[in-house]
Amino acid sequence: MISTVKDLAAEALFVSCLQPSEDPTRATLEDAITTMILQYGSDGCAAGVATEFGDHPDVAVRRMRWVQTELDEVVQMHAPVLH
Repeated sequence: MISTVKDLAAEALFVSCLQPSEDPTRATLEDAITTMILQYGSDGCAAGVATEFGDHPDVAVRRMRWVQTELDEVVQMHAPVLH
């Protein structure tokens, strides 16, 4: 279940207008993800990712790498602290 949620978040962030140069905060990332899911739904986000990988694979790979890095940081921030 968690990987499915993370995959959807990655697709939504990928199709958002956010750029790495903006150095978005966690709240900005979460807002962008939510907005894209509400606007396009899971199928629309996935279709946007597929289109970009088909049309501009070199750029899409770099963007997805950035998306994954950002999401990894968000997940780490939400991870429980074990003592």
